[in-house]
Formats: sequence, structure tokens, C-alpha cells
Amino acid sequence: MRRHLALFLALAAAPVLAQAQEPEHEMGGHNEGVASISPLYDQFKGWLIASAEQMPEEKYAFQPTQDVRTFGQLIGHVANASYFFCSSAMGEESPTSTDLEEVTSKADLVKGIKDAFTYCDKAYQMEDAKAMEQVKFFGQDGSRLWVLNFNATHNAEHYGNLVTYMRMNGMVPPSSQGGM
Repeated sequence: MRRHLALFLALAAAPVLAQAQEPEHEMGGHNEGVASISPLYDQFKGWLIASAEQMPEEKYAFQPTQDVRTFGQLIGHVANASYFFCSSAMGEESPTSTDLEEVTSKADLVKGIKDAFTYCDKAYQMEDAKAMEQVKFFGQDGSRLWVLNFNATHNAEHYGNLVTYMRMNGMVPPSSQGGM
């Protein structure tokens, strides 16, 4: 019985002991922080752009109730917020002063969201040492990485809204189409 217990304890401890032998990861290169959230950002970026492209122009004014944004306003909101989050994370002024939530043309909104994500792509290439620097955002102190994570979750939140809008219009959202 003691041999079995000793063998069990040795096997249970093996992963912990092996991990302890690995060198510690240093925050300094681009490998641990920003790279850990970039795939999430990229996935929702792709789905948001595809949603903007797939929705017919005449449905850009669709809103499920008077109390929520239209489809087009949501696309504009995500683009505006992307500029805000990413410029804050990079410590820059936003490169745009256009309120894309007020734009109504599908072509202009598709271009607007693509341009916003192109700008944000630079932020998601930030070195980890810089990403760990503290900034003020919405009156709170946090790392630049925290701001980028906030952006990625904001994109996910509003993609969820767009999924509902698309389903209400008989469309299959990009995340349910497979291959993405």
C-alpha cells in the first residue's frame, strides 16, 4: 500500500517538478503578454469586418428596438472605440476625428472599421515591456496590455450584438459559417 501511495505521489509531483526546471519567462520580448490576446483580437476583427461586408446596405438602418443602435451605428461604434482604445494603449492621439457612428453609408462604414483595425494592428504588435507600462484609462490605472484586453472584449461584446441583428434578418453570422 505504501509503495502505491509513494508511486502516486511521485507521478502527481512530476509535472510540477518538471515545470520548476524550466527557465522563467521574462517579460521583455513580444511573446507572453500581447501575443496571448492577439489571436482573440484577430478572430473578432475578422468576424466584425465580415459582418459589415455581409449585411446588405438597406439593412444598415436596422435596429431591433428604438432603444439600441442601428447595425450601422454599431459598426461605427466599434470603429470609434477601436481608435480610442488603441491610441490610448499606444499613448498617441487618435488619428481620426470622424464620428463613424454618424456615418450611414455601408461603403464608408466598411472602410472605417477596416481602417480602425489597421490602426489597432500596430498596438497588438507592441513589445511586452511597453505593454506592461502603466497608463490612465477611464480614470483607472492599468497596463497598456489591460487596455488592449479591454478592446478585445469590447469587440467580442459588440460582435454578439451583431450576431443577433444578423439572425433577426435571416442571416448566418460569420462565426457560424465555418472556415473562419
